Amino acid sequence: MAQQRTQTGADIVIEAPQILGGGKIGLLTNFTGTTPDLGRTIDALLGAGVPITTLFGPEHGLNGSVQAGETETSRHDSRSKLPIVETYLKSGIALDELLDASGVNTIVFDMQDLGVRFFTYIWSLYDCLESAARTGIRVVVLDRPNPLGGTVVSGPGLDTNGFASFVGRSDVHQRHGLTAGELARLFAARDLPTRGLTVDLEVVAMRDWDAGRDFDATGLPWVPPSPNMPTLDTAFAFAGTGLFEGTSVSEGRGTTRPFEMLGAPYIDGRLAATVRDRGVSGVLFREIWFAPTFHKYAGQTLRGVQLHITDRAAFDPVGVGLLLLETIADLYPDQFRFLEPGERGDVGECGYGVDRLWGSASLRESLASGTPLSSLNPGVRAVSEIYGDDVLLYPRVSCL
Repeated sequence: MAQQRTQTGADIVIEAPQILGGGKIGLLTNFTGTTPDLGRTIDALLGAGVPITTLFGPEHGLNGSVQAGETETSRHDSRSKLPIVETYLKSGIALDELLDASGVNTIVFDMQDLGVRFFTYIWSLYDCLESAARTGIRVVVLDRPNPLGGTVVSGPGLDTNGFASFVGRSDVHQRHGLTAGELARLFAARDLPTRGLTVDLEVVAMRDWDAGRDFDATGLPWVPPSPNMPTLDTAFAFAGTGLFEGTSVSEGRGTTRPFEMLGAPYIDGRLAATVRDRGVSGVLFREIWFAPTFHKYAGQTLRGVQLHITDRAAFDPVGVGLLLLETIADLYPDQFRFLEPGERGDVGECGYGVDRLWGSASLRESLASGTPLSSLNPGVRAVSEIYGDDVLLYPRVSCL
């Protein structure tokens, strides 16, 4: 018998808009907020009678027309004519003031997360939860699948003492295994009380989402969650190769396969040959040449590798990312480096970008000292062993 198509939280509210109640509703969403026929959630909710008065936009903007680290400047949605309030990198008092000025009494979150700690949509949600708690606004999360699945976590957590940023506000694993709704429950139960805050939170859970099955089994179309996330395989690779954003290696931005392609002017054929010899499960490595059209080394011809994921269930992106980092650092010690704080191509705020991505300084320090990076990788663990029933919304059956 064929599996039922997954119904997202948005699908459920469109069928039963009374779930959201009355008052003035703000919708924190973007181009990933879609219906199964790829219409916009905005329009479907308005058509169902939901009294949306304001739209809130995250990184990449409401329409997804801009690159990483940017947001759009439009003040109104051209179709619905609703005002747009950009929340990207807004937090604390600045975000409180935006929410107060909007006049909404409920904020509804509907965006497709990626399942990786350093993807920013969940931190827009986190900041919104904090501000909503301070301003007395209710938050409703319309849940969507974790594209990487929901049975395993991998990679380190985040040391919030000195390494918290907009690519990681809270201590969750690099591949966290939770949905946005489950993360909201975690933040509300664990993090907000440490600041003396409580939030009125409701999660509209999905129907027929199997956390152990591939995203393709949901029956939902893949909508790229950012301009640099064209395929589901890109999302899997990003969970490990996203670390290269903080290095002198191109992570493939400016190509058709970002995060699946890595390269630099100093890399030669030894890289592909070396990692191929390791016989890593779930992935093949191919030597490639490419010229990014923007970002690092724009217009230069680079040599490197492309990841071809052959088995998503067997592929450990964090382990592969560490293998590639260690191999490149070993083969090209005079050219490979971590980007300095604030250097062009680095990711946000202060300190070394790779530290914020990894969640601590241990990765950078281990490479400098010659400590094998495998010692940093705690491996793949079952979600059900780490999170309790106060967080999890969907059954988990461990595949380990």
